[in-house]
Amino acid sequence: MAGKVYLETFGCQMNELDSELVTGQLRALGYRFTPDAHQADVVLYNTCSVREHAEQKVWSRLGELAIRKATDPGLVVGVLGCMAEREGGALMKRMPVVDLMVGPAELDKLPALLDNALRTRASLLADGRVLGEAGEGGVRRLTSAGQVALAGSSSRRSSTLAAAGDQLEMLDLSRAVSPDDHSGSAYVRITRGCNKFCTYCVVPHTRGAEVHRPPEHIIDECKRLADAGVVEVTLLGQTVNHYRFEHGAQVSVGGVVQPQKGRVYKRTDEHTDAYAGQNVTTFAGLLRRIHEEVPGILRLRFVTSYPRSFGNDVLEVIRASPRVCRYLHVPAQSGSDRLLSMMNRGYSVGEYLEFLDRARAFLHEPELGRPLTVAGDIIVGFPSETEADHEATKALLLRTRYKNCFIFKYSSRPGTVAHEKLADDVPEDVKRRRNGELLEVQNLVSAEVSAEYLGREVTAFVQGVSRREQKKTKRAESLAKAVAVNGAGIGAVALTISASGRGDVRARAAEVAGDGADACSVHGAHTEADAGVSAGPVQMSARTDGDLIVLFDAHAGDAAGMIGQIVRVRIESTTALALHGAMAGQG
Repeated sequence: MAGKVYLETFGCQMNELDSELVTGQLRALGYRFTPDAHQADVVLYNTCSVREHAEQKVWSRLGELAIRKATDPGLVVGVLGCMAEREGGALMKRMPVVDLMVGPAELDKLPALLDNALRTRASLLADGRVLGEAGEGGVRRLTSAGQVALAGSSSRRSSTLAAAGDQLEMLDLSRAVSPDDHSGSAYVRITRGCNKFCTYCVVPHTRGAEVHRPPEHIIDECKRLADAGVVEVTLLGQTVNHYRFEHGAQVSVGGVVQPQKGRVYKRTDEHTDAYAGQNVTTFAGLLRRIHEEVPGILRLRFVTSYPRSFGNDVLEVIRASPRVCRYLHVPAQSGSDRLLSMMNRGYSVGEYLEFLDRARAFLHEPELGRPLTVAGDIIVGFPSETEADHEATKALLLRTRYKNCFIFKYSSRPGTVAHEKLADDVPEDVKRRRNGELLEVQNLVSAEVSAEYLGREVTAFVQGVSRREQKKTKRAESLAKAVAVNGAGIGAVALTISASGRGDVRARAAEVAGDGADACSVHGAHTEADAGVSAGPVQMSARTDGDLIVLFDAHAGDAAGMIGQIVRVRIESTTALALHGAMAGQG
């Protein structure tokens, strides 16, 4: 029953990895993926519930699909991830267009549910019947009208080990790895879930208890990725530095070593998370092992870190390991101790700053070409936030010297403590003003951090063409389609587009025939060499090991081959958002 699938991902890097794993899983079963939702037999949305804005996008998409499904009853619609878990059966009642829901802890069940949905819909269409509204969802419920796999109350299991009911590890272990599946960079999950219960956050409720994957599984995955040409790996976890695996307590189910539920830290000293006298792989030990055992990984990164639990043992490993990036994403969330306490963050502003000072003392060595860069998160307008709290957060931004900071207006999320117990009492216009003021402060700091790189050479991992170049390509595609629609007929059509005062960028639409997006093949600036058209330089986007964006020009014929490679770039100008330069050795 395999068909064409459109999968759209909302939210964080964890969701991006989940979508990648789901894609590999379905491809292995014969499903084909399309970038055009209108061409798909199955539309899947992998959702996020951390912020209201992401959920609103999903509701809007589902509303559009409900209109489409009136004329295309064979379409199958699925909602995956945190929004499915948080909303439960209420989502299907509100949007009967949805045929299946799968929570983040049940993604391994997606193939069976999707096959069931496709067969059910095909059978009903063959019989000339129309599906009615799905009933309320339940834990792992399967019905003819709606397939549901949600962890429900089992998402926070009380047993020491998660093995008894956890088969999600097989999704990571069965990951499809080939040179065609990446552009030199990949995510690897080391932990799932979270135990922190910050009062504003839905993650512990939607992704469940913190569990840590066996180190051998993680290292083997990194080796397979390196063998497939991956040179950069980012280790993922909600609180990645909490990772620890107790080998004496490991169990196997079906011959597979299972993840372990997270435990409370036992510190041997104030700033070390190592266990005394126990056979345990800590986060520091895992970093060291990957660095030493997988030399093909040239850049090893990790997100997201929790400040209170970040030990000197991890900092020492980073300092001693040249391929571990000196970049930390450590959310602060507020500069007010009162609000941090209300958020249940577990640390004070002073403790947070002590961590940053300690990290910089270990790792900030710009004179050796190895500076430490730090990024953070801030919530604006948390319940009861005063002007004094806001000014304290401004002061924190000036003190932390983040290279960038993700600043968001607070939105109350159903199911959290803050939603149930704290009134969302900061007016929207006040949130907007404070958000704007914090962005202004951070832009000034980011500009100063970027300016420190002026005149220096940096190593940068090439991710692809820049957004500016992508926009050029989209304009070329739109014009090519317009020419096709207006009856240009079969043959090559040359199009000329003005490109920001840098001369003409030419694209060619080859044989205009057929229908839809497949009717013409359009070559934008980054593939013009393949189209046989003379082209100017192409702006590429890269990232330093400190996660700073680097923009530089490359020859059109060289651009595609650079993606996934590490290059040296001489920085010639800077902004708050990016470093601009030229490849070292070029004029």
